[in-house]
Amino acid sequence: MKPLEKRLLVLSKEFHEAYEKLAIADKQQEKESLEQELAHPELWNNPTHATEVNKQFSALDTQVHPWVTLGAQIRDIEELMALGDDSLATEFEGQLSAMELQLHDLKKALRFTGPFDEHDVILRLSAGVGGTDAQDFTEMLERMYLRWAESAGASTTSIERSAGEEAGVKTSVMSVSGAPHLYGRLKSENGVHRLVRLSPFNSDNLRQTSFALVEVLPQIDAPEQIALDDKDLKIDVYRAGGHGGQGVNTTDSAVRVTHLPTNIVVAIQNERSQIQNKETALKILRSKLAQLQLEQHAASITDLQAGESANWGSQIRNYVLHPYTLVKDTRTKYEEKDPQAVLDGKLDGFIESYLEAEMGDETKT
Repeated sequence: MKPLEKRLLVLSKEFHEAYEKLAIADKQQEKESLEQELAHPELWNNPTHATEVNKQFSALDTQVHPWVTLGAQIRDIEELMALGDDSLATEFEGQLSAMELQLHDLKKALRFTGPFDEHDVILRLSAGVGGTDAQDFTEMLERMYLRWAESAGASTTSIERSAGEEAGVKTSVMSVSGAPHLYGRLKSENGVHRLVRLSPFNSDNLRQTSFALVEVLPQIDAPEQIALDDKDLKIDVYRAGGHGGQGVNTTDSAVRVTHLPTNIVVAIQNERSQIQNKETALKILRSKLAQLQLEQHAASITDLQAGESANWGSQIRNYVLHPYTLVKDTRTKYEEKDPQAVLDGKLDGFIESYLEAEMGDETKT
């Protein structure tokens, strides 16, 4: 067998193995079904449902189209090489090299086979120990993720934000959407982040250690994906807090939802409407339960044990600005010596190293 034929054989074998693992044929069928549904004008009588169907179709098309295209290219070159025309060897060489690179990039999708890896994300940041420094650090992380999302082609929407009294934020909740594999990529950020620096809020300019909790939750848009039983929920309505003035919320519109089996509590007061706050709280609760289900390897929501996702004991990353400069992941040992670049959104190195480590763990089991 000629060298080019061997390369083509290897390429074709690797392509089909990845094609099967990623269930591209099933996704193609699902895409075609959604395409037929979108072709019916009456679908748009329900704009919310139509928008969701269109979103699902676009996501599937983004995943499927490159594989279908590459598969067709491989079949074409197999047919041409079978003719045995050696004068086209140089052309075949170039085409094979291009397809090998394309397959290498496409196979990165094999890292995103988790049940929620394709989902958008709800990102929740909370200031921890460290007073004003911790709140300032939380705002630094908020900016970092906004910058990363922008570079990744994702859009962000603020859901809830509580500013600190002096500086920074106490909590910030945002949705991140519109880019491939968002949960699959950002799940590496889930945990406690630690900052060491000379405090700008200390008159003696002493070294200060502060903490922030980052919760990365898969966004559950379809309620049926995580079904909630009314008897498991305690819903309290109370008067939302404010800073006074004409814009203060004076109605009992804030909503606190407690999931009794797990003791998870979600409180939302961002909107003036009690109904909107309740819907947002339930959406975040579903996302928290989905994350907890992954962490506990539970078969269903009813099997979950009490416990918070991403608790304060799971420190994952250190940001050191003094006496030296370094950002280091405690799990993968990956590090960057330019903290400012990281805080400007340069997170892909940390994300890639986490995914590589995760893939390595899977091959060992």
